[in-house]
Amino acid sequence: MSVEGGANIARHLTAMVAREAEAIRENEPSREVGSAPSTAGQGPTAKTSASAVPCQNEGPATSLSASLCALKVPRGRRGDGREGRIDYLTLSFAQLEAEVDAWCARLCGGTRAASQWRGVRTLVMLRQGLPLIAVVFALFKLGAVPIVIDPGMGLKNFLRCVARSRPKALVGIPLAQWLGRLFFRKFRSVEWRVWASGSLTHQLSRSANKAASRAGDFSGATGNPAAPTAFPAVTVSADELAAILFTSGSTGSPKGVCYTHGIFEAQLRLIREHYGIAAGEVDLPMLPIFALFNPALGMTTVVPEIDPRRPAQVDPAKIVQAILQERVSNSFGSPTLWLKIKRHCLARGIQLPSLRRILCAGAPVPAELWEDNARWLPNGQIHSPYGATEALPVCSISAGELAEQFCPLRPADAPTDARPSGVRRTGRSETAPGKTACARWGACVGRPLPGIGVKIIEIVDGPIATLAEVRELPRGEVGEIVVSGPVVTECYDGLPEATARAKVFDLPNETGRSLTPSPDLLSGDLAEQSPPPGTDGRLADVRPSEARPVNRSATAQDNRCCVAHRMGDAGYLDEAGFLWFCGRVVERVQTPGGTLYTEPCEQVFRSHPQVERCALIGLGEPGAQVPALVVQPREAGATAEAGASEYSRADLARELRELALAHEHTRGIERFYFHPSFPVDVRHNAKIHRHTLARWASQSRVARVYIPQET
Repeated sequence: MSVEGGANIARHLTAMVAREAEAIRENEPSREVGSAPSTAGQGPTAKTSASAVPCQNEGPATSLSASLCALKVPRGRRGDGREGRIDYLTLSFAQLEAEVDAWCARLCGGTRAASQWRGVRTLVMLRQGLPLIAVVFALFKLGAVPIVIDPGMGLKNFLRCVARSRPKALVGIPLAQWLGRLFFRKFRSVEWRVWASGSLTHQLSRSANKAASRAGDFSGATGNPAAPTAFPAVTVSADELAAILFTSGSTGSPKGVCYTHGIFEAQLRLIREHYGIAAGEVDLPMLPIFALFNPALGMTTVVPEIDPRRPAQVDPAKIVQAILQERVSNSFGSPTLWLKIKRHCLARGIQLPSLRRILCAGAPVPAELWEDNARWLPNGQIHSPYGATEALPVCSISAGELAEQFCPLRPADAPTDARPSGVRRTGRSETAPGKTACARWGACVGRPLPGIGVKIIEIVDGPIATLAEVRELPRGEVGEIVVSGPVVTECYDGLPEATARAKVFDLPNETGRSLTPSPDLLSGDLAEQSPPPGTDGRLADVRPSEARPVNRSATAQDNRCCVAHRMGDAGYLDEAGFLWFCGRVVERVQTPGGTLYTEPCEQVFRSHPQVERCALIGLGEPGAQVPALVVQPREAGATAEAGASEYSRADLARELRELALAHEHTRGIERFYFHPSFPVDVRHNAKIHRHTLARWASQSRVARVYIPQET
């Protein structure tokens, strides 16, 4: 690749700095770049740097020249109480790159040279804010491999992930450093420790400038402290290991996913092109990992006032204030968070006119969130991207596309329980589109994005070596979703058995990347091994599947194939090519009368006004399971009160049973449980832990089952 840095994602930040400087010159041709007065608290201000120009954000950003801000981090309120304006630390792209370079210098301090960081696995334990973004981009620049683990997954899972990922370096706040020493056996692979501030707004570059000023280190005749040394992004190849990110662990233990630089590049391209994202837009990401894409996309990142360890406790008023104050045009968050924000806006008559798009993912978007959005989102719409940590994005659908392709979610002339999302305008029968009884309905997640291949295969509980071993299902029949393409990761980190279960090899095609699988990977006979000494970070060097030699004498036609990922989701493709999500494969309920999938069944009961959440569970052994529904009543309803009467719960159970009888695929659901607060994943606060609920219902003494008597 001709661009400096090759496939290195950090090169995009450098490119944005150049575009920023060009925009400044075009907008202010009469002013010497950097001659504007600095804004207090906005970072270093050397005359020769474009970073001295204050960011402007007085209206919806439509081009780079409209907004030169890279990052805004909240640091309090101006005025009295919580009603005052949010006070932000604001950095331009040049200031952000200066911060990144300051961190490169910090990482390379002492006896460590920049070249020594190449391929080094580095555990990043920082709070959401400036240090997190700067450190991760510094690691990218040096060719190191950041390891990012969700802080809210629980200590036991966290320590297990640390031990498995085998980091050589740790960059963390003081609490993280002490945690590493307290649980030293889990952190025994760590050799390099770099301390970082716990402040969300700490600027290492300012500290470096002050130190240089005290030492009398000045640059040229400007009289200003010397700027941080510029570190060029190392040249990397597309298949080189870039980062290890972890799954949410909603249906099992969290797993580390190996990301290459090529996968990051493919994700950036798809996201930018499909959603029409332009440099200069303003984003408020309610999942910290998505903030790392923004500097590469040229978007301003507004850090939300949200605790990533407890996203469900977010104050919607703070999110709404940030959107209105900073003219946010784009935001990512789970359906649970956005439903909370929507209800807040509707209850107070608030509109969010600057928002163009909301990317809502992590769980199926409920009908309540799809509908009636013009009242609070007058100039934008909701998009629901589909994918997983292992492959993202795969598909996407917008509210406009749903309205165009499908009937209204709740027709005015139909009862609220009559038609969840997914009834075609064409007037085709609402009977099941395939042989599975509950294939009807489900959540439509859109058509595959360009370059992404999607297949539906018969459900197999064990590993599959190649797609030739299984039957591909026809349109309309429910099976497991399998995807391929440039955004599909190739393996889990240190989990060969999980890799064998989740990865399948297909014939070469125009949508997938090519690779040469080892015989060990195809057979599933893998042994966990440490990376070889002297690794340079390439995926081939850290994949357990490459521990033994591969026969490379075969021709490319015979020996090359593309990797496909088993999503672990059940679904089907309809006649028009739309993909429908029906639930997790491991959470399907296998009864003597057939298989039930969670999403088509739960859609029926979510339409009840007293149901906040519900979960289909199976009691007993697969094949002989008894289906049941666990319900979390809505807080505003009488059934959610601690002292709710037996009559109120029995009455709700009876109404839910009536809904079940109205639909063929739910008629077998006769047992109902009530739970005050569902166990969900921390990352999205949306993925329900149904197996935990099933154990609660079958073993807990406090679980009371309601079985309405039919008349």
